[in-house]
Amino acid sequence: MKAPMNDYLAELLEICGEDDGAVADYIPELAGADPDRFAVAIATLDGQVYSAGDADVEFTIQSISKPFTYAMAIHDQGLAGVLERIDVEPSGDAFNEISLEPSTGRPRNPMINAGAIAAHALVAGDDADKRSERIVDLYSRLAGRDLSVDEQVFESELSTSDRNMAIAYMLKTVGTLTDDPADVVRGYIRQCSVSVTVEDLARMASVLAANGVAPDGTRVLEPGVTRQVLSVMATCGMYDAAGDWLTTVGIPAKSGVAGGLIGVLPGQVGIAVFSPRLDEHGNSSRGVRTFEKLSADMGLHLMEAPESARSVVRVPKAQADDAPSVHEVAGDLRFIEAERVLRGLEAEPEDDGVVVIDLHRVHRVHDVARRMLLEGIRRLRIDGHEVRLVDPDGLLPDPDVDVSEPGDDTPSEDYTPQVFDTVDDALDA
Repeated sequence: MKAPMNDYLAELLEICGEDDGAVADYIPELAGADPDRFAVAIATLDGQVYSAGDADVEFTIQSISKPFTYAMAIHDQGLAGVLERIDVEPSGDAFNEISLEPSTGRPRNPMINAGAIAAHALVAGDDADKRSERIVDLYSRLAGRDLSVDEQVFESELSTSDRNMAIAYMLKTVGTLTDDPADVVRGYIRQCSVSVTVEDLARMASVLAANGVAPDGTRVLEPGVTRQVLSVMATCGMYDAAGDWLTTVGIPAKSGVAGGLIGVLPGQVGIAVFSPRLDEHGNSSRGVRTFEKLSADMGLHLMEAPESARSVVRVPKAQADDAPSVHEVAGDLRFIEAERVLRGLEAEPEDDGVVVIDLHRVHRVHDVARRMLLEGIRRLRIDGHEVRLVDPDGLLPDPDVDVSEPGDDTPSEDYTPQVFDTVDDALDA
């Protein structure tokens, strides 16, 4: 069966592709970016990545680097040591605002430039090069491949870094920064100049979603560190649009002026969008629109909690070679659980075999999961399978959709699968 997720993401790009906003023009290399580039990617905790659009195009990470460097600073200095230098309060300011807490001299949070420069200085290392080397290594482990600095962007951004230099010298004046301000800014700009794709960012976000564990089971970040980072992303990651973001999209996020935008749904997925056109807050305008649509379609808002915390598993039942294929599902179905079920259905070959989908141990089906399962059934029918549904509680409505081949105006007949009360009944039919 062909995976429906990539098709959905491609459709999402069409829906959210309105040409509004403008590329960042205060950095010469970014000013020349193609404004029509657009890509989206979703990465699950076990390493599956879905993407659409310009997913292979590389761009610089920019301010999306901030939460990951903040994580490294906490690892190196401890949370208490970092909090002495950087607060965690939303600032309501633009990302490059020159402002500090009047009473303490601390930047208000690590997601604005003042806090990010201070966080970079807290990463262990003798100078900018040593700190940058460790930071790029962390980013690479999070992305699952070796990343590198775009030297052209780095030189271009360094040549226009007067404002960041001013922020760094201000931090030095109040004692928040102890190292050479010019060296710290140089290292900070190198971390912002790391080259990534939208799939890299989705994978990096998925490690945060997995509480710091990479898909291969390697622990990259400690649980306490990821909790702190995600909390600050939720309240401060979208600068002076953070409140609107949290109420409408409802997931921890971070944007970058090259057009990248990541979101983290803890325990479920990492999401990334790339589009260089920025809104008035410095966030990708298409990216914001895409996340709003994703959150609405898939029920991703953190405050939209499921009714229960039952886990979901998919257990394929072993059958003889010529027997029906049985997919057993249990628990509560939301987006991520339905995605796992669809991944199992994708393995079914294109033939006329019987596929049994057993839902008798399912307690509740979220609306997005219902739509995903119905789409999976639709595609199995297109491939020639007879689908038998074990659904004694009527969790799925009778599907009433056209399953004709693309370009065929004739509706497919006999689409609605037979519904049974038990697996034995379905196998004996």
